[in-house]
Amino acid sequence: MVPIDKLEQIKQRFEFLEAKMNDGAAGEDIAKLAKEYSELRPVVEQIGEYQTLLSDLEEAQLMLEDPDMKDLATEELPTIKARIPEVEHALHLALLPKDAADARPAMLEIRPGTGGEEAALFAGDLLRMYQRYCETRGWTFDVIEEQQSEIGGIKEVVVHIKGEGVFARMKYESGVHRVQRVPETESGGRVHTSAATVAVLPEAEDVDVHIDANDLRIDTMRSSGAGGQHVNTTDSAVRITHLPTGLVVTSSEKSQHRNREIAMQVLKTRLYDMERQRVHDERSADRKSQVGSGDRSERIRTYNFPQGRMTDHRINLTLYRLDQILAGDLDEIVDALTADAQAAMLAELNG
Repeated sequence: MVPIDKLEQIKQRFEFLEAKMNDGAAGEDIAKLAKEYSELRPVVEQIGEYQTLLSDLEEAQLMLEDPDMKDLATEELPTIKARIPEVEHALHLALLPKDAADARPAMLEIRPGTGGEEAALFAGDLLRMYQRYCETRGWTFDVIEEQQSEIGGIKEVVVHIKGEGVFARMKYESGVHRVQRVPETESGGRVHTSAATVAVLPEAEDVDVHIDANDLRIDTMRSSGAGGQHVNTTDSAVRITHLPTGLVVTSSEKSQHRNREIAMQVLKTRLYDMERQRVHDERSADRKSQVGSGDRSERIRTYNFPQGRMTDHRINLTLYRLDQILAGDLDEIVDALTADAQAAMLAELNG
């Protein structure tokens, strides 16, 4: 059972926000109020459904005592009772603590791991997979830094993804992705294993990170294209080094001013992510790691081409439709990972 007083508090808060917004919220941050209001709306709707069901149950039990209504009540009661666990579960999910970063845009970073040129080609496959996934969800996919290998693979890529609920859907992709296939570069036809690392970072907002200008070293350099070829002769690329942490960020657009903006945004996002990781590590030091922990050294998934299968090792999910997955059909995987993470949170709260 969910405590009724807690549900009433949530409804009262929702009504307070609604009244504030209707009054014009003078002197208040209307965007902040609207955000909290929209987050509470599905919770309040779920509370309403739950309370209506409890009311129906009480009514049906009273009807049992009325000889004229007893048959109808006897017919309705099993249906009502069967729905209660289902609606209670949905309400528990709605009441789970939200990750404040879930609604944010994200930075996606992909780098090849072990496997040389084949790993770089696989990194390119992952980039295309995520691009197609973002297209199906109507998100914008903006490549802000890309270094290609000699034969068209990816040495490193940083992408800015914007849209509704981006980080909530993408955060489970962080980790080591492994591929098993016969490389295009392999003449003997043997299956090789190589890997690429994916990091998904929630975009930082200005209030999240304060960066002291004295902590930065900013260098300008010539932009370079694929394979290190100079694409122009102006010193437009920007490299920013954050001296306290040693983080280095580069951006190579044609506009130096734009590069500085992009590099600062990426730097803020990485610093914000470092702080989130630190807080997470402190919280989880005494408990088992969960799905979506963001441990980027963890092998999370294998793409096996000879067998046409994808296996997500965190939840032991195996799907034999590798072509569709690489074409961006990721929803079944993301839904399963989300459900597993929610189940772990519920178990923790109830434990």
